[in-house]
Amino acid sequence: MKLLTTKLLLMLSIIGIQAQTNPKIYEIINQISADRIKKDITTLANFGTRHTLSDTISNTRGIGAARRWIKSEFENISKNCNNCLDVFYQKDLVKKGTNKRITKDIWVVNVVAIQKGTKNPNNYIIMSGDIDSRISDPNDFTNDAPGANDNASGMAGAIEAARILSKYKFDNSIIYVGLSGEEQGLFGGKGLAAYAKEKDWNILGVMNNDMIGNIKGVDGVIDNRTFRIFSEPTPPTETEHQRRARRFYGGEVDGISRQLARYIYKTTKTYMPEMNPKMVYRLDRFGRGGHHRPFNDAGYPGIRIMEAHENYTQQHQDIRNENGIEYGDKLKFVNFDYAKKLTAVNAINLASIATAPISPKNVAIGGIVEASAKLKWDSVEGAKGYKIYWRDTTSPTWDHSRYVGNVNEFTLEGIVIDNYFFGVSAVGKDGTESIVSFPSKIIR
Repeated sequence: MKLLTTKLLLMLSIIGIQAQTNPKIYEIINQISADRIKKDITTLANFGTRHTLSDTISNTRGIGAARRWIKSEFENISKNCNNCLDVFYQKDLVKKGTNKRITKDIWVVNVVAIQKGTKNPNNYIIMSGDIDSRISDPNDFTNDAPGANDNASGMAGAIEAARILSKYKFDNSIIYVGLSGEEQGLFGGKGLAAYAKEKDWNILGVMNNDMIGNIKGVDGVIDNRTFRIFSEPTPPTETEHQRRARRFYGGEVDGISRQLARYIYKTTKTYMPEMNPKMVYRLDRFGRGGHHRPFNDAGYPGIRIMEAHENYTQQHQDIRNENGIEYGDKLKFVNFDYAKKLTAVNAINLASIATAPISPKNVAIGGIVEASAKLKWDSVEGAKGYKIYWRDTTSPTWDHSRYVGNVNEFTLEGIVIDNYFFGVSAVGKDGTESIVSFPSKIIR
């Protein structure tokens, strides 16, 4: 192959990153409704409290009423799409004393709605919101805890995404889920992750939505375009060999969850350029946790999507006025148009991943002491071709790419392997791409 100059490679990379857009994605964005999201958040907040240990008998108050309503909403959506959703409860018994926040035996019940893929039904992309709420005392399950933003906003987003995406057919399966027990120790996520292992689901990614409705931070900043994507650098399930290899070949910030975060960043910038996705190189907020973590613990890719500017006077607070400050997670503090935007971010990524081929496996790289980078990978069923990505080692995003056709090995000539990180994605017939795979092997 003729040696390509670095300048020409960069020109090719610029061409390569112009994503082939899909009109269906714009159509999905335009269908998301702020009014429906507002109605759903209002309904959830009006259950009074959704504390995991709250009333399960009442039809108007407590977590039992909330989860039955969520299930009925998913079932109504399913009726409108010719029963396209498999809706069910997934539950686990958590015993009193498991931790200080479990003061009695309790069933932690998740509400699951599965939209089966037409070609690859065992591949799943998941959008989750949390059902439960709390106030200052995590063990207070009787007083009002409306939880309008934390996390009726995320739950309403999952319901709205189901309404829109259920109108379409996808190759891979989509799961919309309300998880319980988040405030008591991430029990809903733990239960569903274990259920996924038991059922041998191939989880392509988990998008945990936790607080997607606030635009005014406690610092006074108002911002209705920026949102954060939290992701861990590498999976906790990696082997000692993988950890040792990183020392020599890199990959400290290139685990499967970080690649999912980069995918969401790219998709959002392509279809919603007015939005400002901010990737945060951290599992979650400092010293705090969310429902993507149990999936990460099980070895699945998972990230957290949330607002950029939090207001701590409205989180986990008793409803009160104190020193001129109104405390509590009330409906009045939620910006429904912003919740609509972040719901759209989820919906377009669900649709893109559910349409795309799976990521290439066994990606290998080589090219030591050569002006070239050699890559190999396993062929992916349904892929029309592949795209090689590369970036500076200090760049957070994949900045350059080249489509290389329907091959399973390729050499980028005229590029010094030492100066970049590389990855490979599979490209489907409609141009939709998989999440990028970072090399896991070395060509010797």
